[in-house]
Amino acid sequence: MSAPRGGVPRDPATSRALDLWWRAVSLRSEWYEHALRTGPADRQASEAAITGVYALAGEPPPVFTWVGSPAAAQPLLPPSTTLTGDGRRSTENRVASLLSDLRERLDQRIGRRPPSIFRPPDPPLDPVAALLSGVSLETVLEAGVRDPVHRTAHESVAAAIRSAIPDRRGLVWYGQHEAGWVAHYDVHRRLDPNRFPASDVARLELWATLARSCGWWWPRDGRCVVAERPTTVHTEPVTGSTYGEARLHSAHGPAVVFPDGWTVHAWHGTAVPSWVVEAPTADRIGAEPNVEVRRCAVENLGWDAFIAEAGLTLVSTAPDPGNPGSDLHLYDLPYQRWGRSSRLLLAVNGSLERDGTRRRYGLRVPPWFDDPIDAAGWSYGLTGPQYALLRRRT
Repeated sequence: MSAPRGGVPRDPATSRALDLWWRAVSLRSEWYEHALRTGPADRQASEAAITGVYALAGEPPPVFTWVGSPAAAQPLLPPSTTLTGDGRRSTENRVASLLSDLRERLDQRIGRRPPSIFRPPDPPLDPVAALLSGVSLETVLEAGVRDPVHRTAHESVAAAIRSAIPDRRGLVWYGQHEAGWVAHYDVHRRLDPNRFPASDVARLELWATLARSCGWWWPRDGRCVVAERPTTVHTEPVTGSTYGEARLHSAHGPAVVFPDGWTVHAWHGTAVPSWVVEAPTADRIGAEPNVEVRRCAVENLGWDAFIAEAGLTLVSTAPDPGNPGSDLHLYDLPYQRWGRSSRLLLAVNGSLERDGTRRRYGLRVPPWFDDPIDAAGWSYGLTGPQYALLRRRT
């Protein structure tokens, strides 16, 4: 039995799990790089892998059409369909089934729990402490490789790109932004070469090749549209994250730029219109219906600047009983600029952000409120006296 640096003995199985974890950390970094890579796609590798996927679906090699961005692909795509004109399942439908079957078989091999909408997400793990306490390596790999790469590649980057495309057509596969699930199985394959049967390793390698070599792609009957990778991707570390996640952010211009000039803007991980980053104003903020976009724009402009530019008049302030140590500020919104009579309640979030700060946010409330505690209670469906009894709101 060996002992770690602290002198606590550990059994050989735990020692091996720790050694495998540190190898997995290196592989996770590799997949982060693939997920955020910029520059021209490897078209030869991409087309060979897609041809392999088509062959598994019983289709001949497609005609390839390369585009400069996911947005440029949309006008070229026929409407999505499950069946073709002769009653056969469409290529995109068969590719989806092939991938679903592959992932189910790989999950069975590693004993992964099926996802459940009823099970809350697992809290972040300290990987070393978890392994030393007997948590399985599979659980640690899910929390420390699959989930953070997925959050970076899919939930941050791909989600922002997807939200910027107004008319999305049919099934799409995300190439480099599939890195989360691909990394998960690839790490298992590389840590234990005998874990998966050779036939499934070959199929997994097709998807891994696409994640390493190209952007988004749309398989259709006889034709496949493939997007180039971005030329620029700006991210920031997610403060306080356990596993090195990144999120899209640029305070001075687009967060993502594609070779055809199409861009995506993001503010600390939230996809936003370009004006939020490049030209926020009080009038634009007032006209914006999306509360998250308004929040980002105000953060960029600054609350003090917003209050001055918008011409807000302070009505009253009060200590926030639902958030001890913070104050509530109630402002009157000028009717001639905001289109209807209302007031703005400025509060501090009751929950800490991941970086340890508390975010200020504003809520529109009816104009008859003069007491910020009554206005805060109204936002929760409570009276002012009921709100005053809260120990801490979130």
